[in-house]
Amino acid sequence: MSAFLTSAWNFPTRILTGIGRIKDVAETCRAHGVVKPLVVTDRGLAASAIVAGVVERLRSAGLQAAVFSDVKPNPTQANLAAGVAAYKAGGHDGVVAVGGGSALDVGKCVAFMQAQTRPVWDFEDVCDWWTRANAAGIAPIIAVPTTAGTGSEVGRAGVITNEATHQKKIIYHPAMMPKVAIEDPELAVGLPRYLTVGTGMDALAHCFEAYCVNAFHPLADGVAIEGVRIVDAYLPRAAANGADLEARAQMFAAASMGATAFQKGLGAIHSVSHPVGARYDTHHGMTNGVMFPYVMLANRDAIAAKMPVLARALALPKADFGAMLDWILRLRKKLDVPHTLAEMGVKEADAKAIAADAVNDPTAGANPRRLSEAEFEALTLAAIRGDLGGR
Repeated sequence: MSAFLTSAWNFPTRILTGIGRIKDVAETCRAHGVVKPLVVTDRGLAASAIVAGVVERLRSAGLQAAVFSDVKPNPTQANLAAGVAAYKAGGHDGVVAVGGGSALDVGKCVAFMQAQTRPVWDFEDVCDWWTRANAAGIAPIIAVPTTAGTGSEVGRAGVITNEATHQKKIIYHPAMMPKVAIEDPELAVGLPRYLTVGTGMDALAHCFEAYCVNAFHPLADGVAIEGVRIVDAYLPRAAANGADLEARAQMFAAASMGATAFQKGLGAIHSVSHPVGARYDTHHGMTNGVMFPYVMLANRDAIAAKMPVLARALALPKADFGAMLDWILRLRKKLDVPHTLAEMGVKEADAKAIAADAVNDPTAGANPRRLSEAEFEALTLAAIRGDLGGR
């Protein structure tokens, strides 16, 4: 048997999906022994009816809930440290993370780090560093996504920016997996179009890159292919009409599917997007959307053989690499995704530094072909300039 056919599989957590499922949040906490939950959210959601409703449901059920909301769009070590301090000061026994990927990531990392004595960077997703952790003290997590992008509600990691080095780090432990994810499409109704598109492009990048990774995981491949199809069918609907509950529910599913699939790994879309976001504070998913076609071209020889399956799933007229490239360009244009990194403020002078971080990003190792630092620099410059090699 080929060594390629040797692997180990895991799939995610329990998901409660459907209109009005947020009503189950208090019961879900109690089922996992949480009676003093810390609700972790972001600054933008802190004063929203969504968070107020969650807190009201928890308190009405007799749970002693408090709110922590010092979370930036690209969360930092300082945000995490403040969250851990709030958790300990309040004597909390679990986390209810409410919001987009940033809030969910910080919530998961707070539940993890409140039990640790080592610095957070000691648990970066490198080799078996997760085994350094005190696993017994990790608090239970209930995830309530309000955006459909990162899939953090079914993930075992969180992304935190090291402000000293301007690098995004993936903090990982198997027990950071939320016990339950509550995916209520009504919670996403007020999400602005820009964020709907940006988070949707993140879900799409997760599915696409995971499918392209050279690893044996046919279960994840099947999930990724269906995730791509769902995004193609429902993201334009969600962007056009934020109150389309079917589209919102489907996009929640696609986001969770992307995060389920990328246990195979990710690739150069994320390798570049991470340092760009750390330097320029760009929206992560929208940055992924910008990078998509440039990375496809850089990986063409390594992924062309996989494109017919995706093309057929999308019912494209032709089933080849060119058809898939045309598809993503059309989809980006329909959704008003910027064509270049320059439109997001990224300067050519930073391409070399971005490449130096990209080649060392944890996602770079799973890219379908190994890219050198010079190739990452060329890729970044192409995305800044809008160079699609004559396309």
